[in-house]
Amino acid sequence: MIFSRKRAGDGRQARDERPAEAVDGATAEAPARGPYDVSEAPDGVQRLDLGSLHIPAVADVEVRVQADPEGVIQQVVLVHGQSALQLGVFAAPRSEGIWDEVREEIRQSLFNDGAAAQEVQGEYGPELHARVRTPDGLTDLRFVGIDGPRWMVRGVYQGAAATDPAAAGPLRECLDGLVVDRGQEAKPVREPLPLRLPREVADQAAPPVEA
Repeated sequence: MIFSRKRAGDGRQARDERPAEAVDGATAEAPARGPYDVSEAPDGVQRLDLGSLHIPAVADVEVRVQADPEGVIQQVVLVHGQSALQLGVFAAPRSEGIWDEVREEIRQSLFNDGAAAQEVQGEYGPELHARVRTPDGLTDLRFVGIDGPRWMVRGVYQGAAATDPAAAGPLRECLDGLVVDRGQEAKPVREPLPLRLPREVADQAAPPVEA
């Protein structure tokens, strides 16, 4: 699945630099940069609806998904050139974010597998850089996390974007424009939020029903 749109401007700000909320009943301005909660997402943007994640259409970015026969998505990867961004979204408590804890668990898991991870201050806050051994050889990874209202988005960059954030380009634009639809139901902390194929895609992928 490939979705495209004209390139947007780069005038964005970090989540902790949001405009102050309006008073006297006026609606608060949406943050200038995402990932956005569905309640604050800007209108007029073409997005691919995968349930809990709505991915903006960005020129030359391919959205690759792996789904089971019921259309439940197991993995979402965005690809641009020689770089990729794997996305995950998880439930979080109302009172605090979970990226600090998750980041430490990722670091420990990498250490147990014989890979050292370096913590670096990135555009979204602390992130992890690591080099891991795969069947194809050594691979660089960059882990980023963004805490939102009762959710957390985790992104894993591979390829050129893993070692040079400036190379993320359109992939970063997708992350900045991402929308999370958490839903209102209670969920265990860190449980992956449900992802599904759009109905029209699932219908095309479904095997024909025999008479």
